[in-house]
Amino acid sequence: MDWLHHIFQKSPEIALFLSLAAGYFIGQINFGKFQLGGVGGSLLAAVVISQAGVTIDNGVKSVMFAVFIYAVGYDSGPGFFNSLNRKTLREIAMAVFLAVTALITVVVCAKVFHLNKGLAAGLAGGALTQSAIIGTAGDAIARLGLPADQVKSLQSDVAIAYAVTYVFGSLGAIIVCVNILPKFMGQGLREASVEVERELTAGAAAAGPGQLSALPEMVGRAYKIDVSAGKTVKAVETLHHDLLTIERIKRDGQPLDPAPDLVLKPDDVVLVVGRREAVVEFGAAGGEVATVEDVGAVMQTREAVFTRKGMNHTTIAAARAVVDRDMRHGVYIQSISRVGQPLPVLPETKLEHGDVITFYGSPKDTKRAVEAAGYELPYSNKTDFIYMGVGIVLGLLIGLIVVNVAGIPLTLGSGGGCLLAGLLFGWMRGKHPMYGAMPSAASQLLKDFGLAAFVAVVGLNSGLQAVVTVKQSGMTIFLLGVFVTLFPLLLTMLFGRYVLKYNNSAILAGALSGSRSANPAFGGVLDKAESAVPTVPFAITYAIANVALTLLGPLVVGLV
Repeated sequence: MDWLHHIFQKSPEIALFLSLAAGYFIGQINFGKFQLGGVGGSLLAAVVISQAGVTIDNGVKSVMFAVFIYAVGYDSGPGFFNSLNRKTLREIAMAVFLAVTALITVVVCAKVFHLNKGLAAGLAGGALTQSAIIGTAGDAIARLGLPADQVKSLQSDVAIAYAVTYVFGSLGAIIVCVNILPKFMGQGLREASVEVERELTAGAAAAGPGQLSALPEMVGRAYKIDVSAGKTVKAVETLHHDLLTIERIKRDGQPLDPAPDLVLKPDDVVLVVGRREAVVEFGAAGGEVATVEDVGAVMQTREAVFTRKGMNHTTIAAARAVVDRDMRHGVYIQSISRVGQPLPVLPETKLEHGDVITFYGSPKDTKRAVEAAGYELPYSNKTDFIYMGVGIVLGLLIGLIVVNVAGIPLTLGSGGGCLLAGLLFGWMRGKHPMYGAMPSAASQLLKDFGLAAFVAVVGLNSGLQAVVTVKQSGMTIFLLGVFVTLFPLLLTMLFGRYVLKYNNSAILAGALSGSRSANPAFGGVLDKAESAVPTVPFAITYAIANVALTLLGPLVVGLV
């Protein structure tokens, strides 16, 4: 063990990455139907590794958590601000209910087991994983007017109880939100997220990573002309309501330009591109050709930010009616998003300035459409670090703000500040998509690595002290911590399901983890959901819980 301690002293980052590697390995192991996941596994691995004696600078923990929570806010900013309405009263009620339940649970445990003010406050801080309680409780103890040695002893008890209960406080929240809640709801987090995504896209199934629809909206097929012989290219396209385009023609082995007035002849081979239903209807009267040289074509998608003057709040059907046919010929709307949220491509859908429209068609046709609609949104796989850096700096500055209410210092902290900044900057990116690019893969890396490293540092720094304290003081505080961790969470889960009428496990899991300000649990929820759906309820309840749970410190000191 000494040699391991020596290595960790020389290079503590080895302990950090070892915790991540071992933790994600542990997280993949199935214990029956239970799987801990990478976040919970990293916490357990870090606690074990911490017994060799290792300390990671808390600055690392702060940086990792800042980038994690900023990326979470950035991804969910558009959805968060779009969701701010009377429906969010459920999230407010949930966060307040958990805080009140947790306060009553801690006070009752303290009374029954004769805990002093310091141990009770530390129990609240660790079991609820709200580190700010240490500060607010310590300040409240200092204001009691007790002798200096007694104040010091009580403040030391706060730290001891916190260290003993914090590890399971994190792990227990993961178990409830990631494992117990989906079983209770009878709905997996991934399936629940897909259900919400489908509602947002008007019933269309949302494709996950590496997935493609078996029935794509846009298709291309080659057919041999039969009943359409004698008609012009324009007449055929008009007959199908311009939902398809004849892109290529081959006659007697020679390619022809598909001019609008060109008359089709029997046995002409044509490449038809357009919406699936129109192409299928066209092909019903002719034979499909499997492979024909010189008939293939390369199609392209381009994204345009809709800014065309005089057409704000215009429906797709109305826009189609006023735009010249030659302008829209060969161009199809593949998808539309507004402030990061998908919109259904339906005739009655209203277009607003700032919407991002994805056009499908030949390169020259899509280029013409983009220029007519507004301006092109270029594809980029690079992160705008200026935008990101300013956002995180702003969030950290917000976290430094402390407001004293009745002698109680209230602050969002770095986590709440970076979440707020991420929400704001993500929303602004949705409104002005030319700025602040952060590819989804980059955002996912920040979230995964940031959270896992944050949890590992917590385990490495507190694991040794927690184990030592449990050996010295027995299991009472630890077991009370287990109860305080689980009971309010489970009670709030029931409250959310049966009183607040949450019917979707992904949304309830996001709201529940936010109500407990449980960042590791939320990371586990995101990992299982493989979606940003749980983020919106989490962002609302997290902001409230960050204040409500911080208030528990002086309240516990006053009531015990």
